Amino acid sequence: VQLQASGGGLVQAGGSLRLSCAVSGRTSRSYATGWFRQAPGKEREFVAATSWSGGSAWYASSVKGRFTISRDNANNTVTLQMNSLKFEDTAVYYCAAGLKATTGLLGRYWGQGTQVTVSS
Repeated sequence: VQLQASGGGLVQAGGSLRLSCAVSGRTSRSYATGWFRQAPGKEREFVAATSWSGGSAWYASSVKGRFTISRDNANNTVTLQMNSLKFEDTAVYYCAAGLKATTGLLGRYWGQGTQVTVSS
């Protein structure tokens, strides 16, 4: 299983960005796919995830109401739409696939990171 993240960039506070994660290979239907992020000097944290079917989604409280995760199984893509971006959203964002957990997601497969920078 391989995950390829794309879509990061530089945006002003209040702006929007869309991240995409292309998933190749076969994953278990029990696996969710989602996003984590890691800011400089901080630990990696869960952002959002969606079930294999795309029928359910869950979010970190810090992004709920601003970010939306969606899944297109026909194209094997998971998208994270990020609106009303804040300076504190600046981080390297990673897509991952794994089992749903109380912490959000247990990442078994990981993509490379994509940088999101929000200027204040």
